[in-house]
Amino acid sequence: MVRNSSRRTADHGLQLSAEAVEQMRAELPRAADHVVAAIIDEVPSYTDAFSGPMGETIRNAVQVALGGFLSLASGKRGTDVSTPTAPAVEGSYQLGRGEARSGRSTDALLAAFRIGARVSWREMSTTAVRNGVEGEVLVDFAELVFAYIDELSAAAVAGHTDELATTGRVRQRLLERVVHHLLTGSPVDQVVDAAERAGWEPPKTLTAVIVPEAQVRPVLSSLSPGTLQAADPPELDEGVLLLVPDAHAHRRTALLRTLADRGSVAGPARPWLEVRASYDRALRAHAAGIDLDTEAHLVTLVLDADPSARADLRAQLLAPLADLRPGTADKLADTLRSWLLHQGRREDVAEQLFVHPQTVRYRMGQLRELYGERLDDPEYVLALTVALG
Repeated sequence: MVRNSSRRTADHGLQLSAEAVEQMRAELPRAADHVVAAIIDEVPSYTDAFSGPMGETIRNAVQVALGGFLSLASGKRGTDVSTPTAPAVEGSYQLGRGEARSGRSTDALLAAFRIGARVSWREMSTTAVRNGVEGEVLVDFAELVFAYIDELSAAAVAGHTDELATTGRVRQRLLERVVHHLLTGSPVDQVVDAAERAGWEPPKTLTAVIVPEAQVRPVLSSLSPGTLQAADPPELDEGVLLLVPDAHAHRRTALLRTLADRGSVAGPARPWLEVRASYDRALRAHAAGIDLDTEAHLVTLVLDADPSARADLRAQLLAPLADLRPGTADKLADTLRSWLLHQGRREDVAEQLFVHPQTVRYRMGQLRELYGERLDDPEYVLALTVALG
């Protein structure tokens, strides 16, 4: 129910004669018809809405509103001064909620109230003058009419705002459920059902993006309205997870342009039901301090996929150097790595290590003595490349 703590009409001093009020009350149906006709004529979005049963409902609501006003203007009050107008205020509040559900804006709603105020004042003032209401009283009457309409329009706007807020919160929770199912490996039918409940149209692909909290608003403003935001995504201690629809192929360039210089990282595009794979890669990149595009750092991500296994592999393959002095072992390991990466091109190795090519030749001679024929074994060379890469 709507709450209104400062009612501008509550303490008015106007009291119309019983005869004038009775005459106006008798003409309420006609006044309501004129109000509805004027709104239909001047506010295009209500042209179809007021046809049929809806038009009759609005006519009744206008009569209730004007009837409450006339009770107020006649001085009828109970112990609660708000009693005469309470039904009309509550009705306006519910009207606002209904308008939000129908997708109409507050602009249309307020326009309808302005027109209603103008036509109502024209109808009732004409009757008031005909019943001998004096000019000074008529001024107070006009002030009360427009103050009353202001209260009703404020109640309608409050209802509209509350409905949008409620609808938004409910839909956000439903969308969060979609994300939860996607990230936790729920059955496909459960994910699809959650998407239908949320009114979210599944895209072809989703791309997981991790964004610093301070950057979420500007990033979202440039992304598709269908972008999902996760609530407390698993394993993410800092940052916000967004799932961006259809940011694959050439559209990825636009996504990366949006994320540039924002401390964000984007996983690969994946079929929407497989977005957990995109999130896992983005999560690993985020933990490794990789920025922006995971696809530009695939080698690093592969090599660091299991740091413990890679450390064991490195120790195992560098075992032939274990008995050498640490300084010598380090120089030979660096030379072996460069030799592998440059495919044995001595000049390139020397340039990278800032040594003479003859030094490279000498060190490689030492390495061949230590490793023997294993340096000619493709599988062993692959293992060395991974371990030292």
